[in-house]
Amino acid sequence: MSLVPAFEIGIWNAWILQVLFFLTLSIPDFLISKEAKERTKRATQSVPLTKTEKMLALSTHAVITPLTVLYSIFLPLKIGTVWLYVGLPIFALALVMTVMPRINFATTPLDEPVTKGVYRISRHPIYLSGFLLYVGIGIACASWVLLLFAAAWIVLWHIVVPAEERFCLEKYGDFYREYMNRTPRWIGIPKSVEK
Repeated sequence: MSLVPAFEIGIWNAWILQVLFFLTLSIPDFLISKEAKERTKRATQSVPLTKTEKMLALSTHAVITPLTVLYSIFLPLKIGTVWLYVGLPIFALALVMTVMPRINFATTPLDEPVTKGVYRISRHPIYLSGFLLYVGIGIACASWVLLLFAAAWIVLWHIVVPAEERFCLEKYGDFYREYMNRTPRWIGIPKSVEK
């Protein structure tokens, strides 16, 4: 990793991974019904956020994402290096964790919390996938700048997710509280809950 970020336009730059990621975002649209898409959209828009939480959530989408996409145009992949071979599997995991939560969310009834699939190992796999995306690309390109973006991404969402959890506790009650007790916020092995 170099202290001075690389800036060169090329075919084998990180933009390829960004395009692959954005193509992956549309995959669940082919796999789920229109009703499930509408159900997902309604449920995700109903979380009440404070002004600060809205600002932090918006900054991840309006600042961090565009900066990483723009930077990826000029950021060469470290072809043939350990950096690439370590970063690509992390990036691939991020792609899977982008598709699976959307499918899990869309196939769960609106009156129930999503607790299946990747939601069994993380209460917030969508945000975790964004973090892994930036970490994977950052490592594949040996870019401390993208790793810094990854850190900013997860810190900002770590501040916002308690609002989502409060909303789910109010909406689903003890069922969600039990889910919170057995499932880690970010990632890990679910705890068994004795009944």
